[in-house]
Amino acid sequence: MPPLRRDYDVRSVERGEVLRYLGYSGQPITPELDARIDEVVASCLATCRPRGVTRVFDVAGRGERDGVPVIRLAGTALELSGHAIAEHLAGAVAVGVLAVTVGMGVEAELRRLSLTDPLAQAVFDAAGTAAVERAADAAEADVVAEAAGRGLFCGTRFSPGYGDLPLETQPVLLGALDAARQLGIALSPALLMSPTKSVTAVVGLFERPRAEAHASCAGCPCRDFCVLLRAGSTCRE
Repeated sequence: MPPLRRDYDVRSVERGEVLRYLGYSGQPITPELDARIDEVVASCLATCRPRGVTRVFDVAGRGERDGVPVIRLAGTALELSGHAIAEHLAGAVAVGVLAVTVGMGVEAELRRLSLTDPLAQAVFDAAGTAAVERAADAAEADVVAEAAGRGLFCGTRFSPGYGDLPLETQPVLLGALDAARQLGIALSPALLMSPTKSVTAVVGLFERPRAEAHASCAGCPCRDFCVLLRAGSTCRE
């Protein structure tokens, strides 16, 4: 399939996720701080411009290089190497590839807050991380819809840098999605993405439902963005 580029309507993030990124572990929160957190999260969501691009490639073959498993994808130079990703994609007949970002506006506001309001900067940063993960949920929902159209079932997403999937995968992955032009994502020499609130991942497509995939719509992080659910169907059918 050609790359699918979309803007995503991320209107909210889980407050618990924001607190988790802040390192919260049950400490008391004053009413004033509680209200401040809500204020800064709302400001972050207003600043975010979530968008992403997805593409699905058939699995062309599997092999090894220097004893490390390698999955080759048809129609692209992108290869997925490592024992962890080989296990994650065992049995996959195709792979969805995605990249998302919430834009440079978040970067600019984080820089401003670092000079004026360190507390707000920390909350804004956590909210930005939660927001880009919601954008990744939305992009994953697009892959799920593509899989359903092929009569296939999705696993869960897996990003470069997880396990032993090398971070060096990033340049070819972003190139396969034309992410520099489509989303404005660039890489530093250390392979860090800019905007920093960006995510890349791969998702396996399988002929049978995966036990470890989202078992029901109720707990699925893609629920709010699911094309299938809006049409009265599910990815398990």
